Amino acid sequence: MKILYRYIVKSFVGTFLFTFFIVLFVLLMQWLWLYVDDLVGKGLELKILAELFFYMSITFIPMALPLALLLASLMCFGNFGEHYELVAMKASGISMWKVMRPLVIFSVMLSGLAFIISNDLIPVATLKGRTLLFDVQRKKLAFNIKEGVYYKDIENYVIYVEKKGEDGSSIYGVKIYEHADRLGNTKIITADSGIMSLSPNQRNIIFTLYNGYNYTDITNDDFKVKRPFERMSFKQEQIKFSLQDFDMTRSNEDMYKSYQSMMNISQLSRSLDSLERRYDNKQQAFTENFPRRWANYNSLHTEQELGKNVPMQNDTLIPALPKTLEWPLAEHLDADIRNNVMEMAISSAQNAKENVSFNKMDLQSQSENINKHKKEWHKKFTLSIACIIFFFIGAPLGTIIRKGGLGLPVVVSVLFFVVYYIISTLSEQMAVFGNLNMFLGIWMSSLVLFPIGLFLTFKATTDAALFDGDSWKRFFQNLFKKKHEKDVELNT
Repeated sequence: MKILYRYIVKSFVGTFLFTFFIVLFVLLMQWLWLYVDDLVGKGLELKILAELFFYMSITFIPMALPLALLLASLMCFGNFGEHYELVAMKASGISMWKVMRPLVIFSVMLSGLAFIISNDLIPVATLKGRTLLFDVQRKKLAFNIKEGVYYKDIENYVIYVEKKGEDGSSIYGVKIYEHADRLGNTKIITADSGIMSLSPNQRNIIFTLYNGYNYTDITNDDFKVKRPFERMSFKQEQIKFSLQDFDMTRSNEDMYKSYQSMMNISQLSRSLDSLERRYDNKQQAFTENFPRRWANYNSLHTEQELGKNVPMQNDTLIPALPKTLEWPLAEHLDADIRNNVMEMAISSAQNAKENVSFNKMDLQSQSENINKHKKEWHKKFTLSIACIIFFFIGAPLGTIIRKGGLGLPVVVSVLFFVVYYIISTLSEQMAVFGNLNMFLGIWMSSLVLFPIGLFLTFKATTDAALFDGDSWKRFFQNLFKKKHEKDVELNT
């Protein structure tokens, strides 16, 4: 038995590692396709790209691990069935449960490792990866002037080159606009030709210009009265531009640590406690203070407008009445004062409505933020459960279809994973926006697939011909036959 278990585990682990890295590579290429415009043409070092790919690969583990486990289990048991190895095991008196036992233990251990990865590794990788990606996106493109295009990536300068030589360093028809003074195009340099070269320390680019002019438009302090501009000719002039702006600066990671996707369970629990306390205090303060605040506001302004003591109603937030109706206070008021009071009442009601709308939006925003934290808290566990569920789908399904390789197993695996991903995405969004219970929203996909895994496992252990057309044909024939016999009995 130990030799058999060793053989099963060896076959499964090799297939699992193979499928895991394939799935991870596919997901990484999909991400690279989305952000290729932010990476190309910026002269990024290989070290930076490798670091970015490493962090982003770790963030894809929650998607790659369940899919790889499903595909590996389906391929492994499909190979066993295709080569009649399962038949030999069962003929030797080894049940399907005993065949699956070592891999069940492996899946449970893998689910524990998945929890550690989800709780400890992925938040750190997400923090570092997102921060590095943001820095890469901010980095300017590498210095590259094109013919006939105004180049604006050097701070305080705009450079125009009419034509470039074949050597890539010679330039012709050069115009350089300096905007350091923020006064517009008051300083312009033109030249017939020039040469671009890097400084020895590679930190500056030097333009050596030939046969040109320096134009300076002199203005006074109010930028309105202009005096004639200055023009100086030159045969050769050098201008040095710093390339410091093209360096990639690294952001402080502390700026992004407050995001819920970059926290572990303990951090999420503390953050949730603070957010829920703040939400309750905000809601309670608004409920208690709103009626008192607007009642005092209405009473104060109405008394100031009337200029005399007039008995007021207790409810000062009554709906605005048409001017054709008479208020109970009409007998105490003149026409002008009554109109002013009505306008103040309408304005007060509108202000109260805007205040309610603002607080409603604020509370809704806080509620969504709380739900996002709850979602991330629950998702620390969903990866572990998904690994077990997908194994109990893939292993029995492989024994039933009896096909190995990357053909049918890939199709079936992708189909199940797409269903899992769609259900997860939709239900999680509904839970975040309050349209569905949070627990139900996060665990919906697991609740849907878990009975399927139990059903397939039961069919595999009982040697049921799940994909045998003749068995299904006989099943429906017997079903309709029984229904016909029952109808005949009822008619007689």
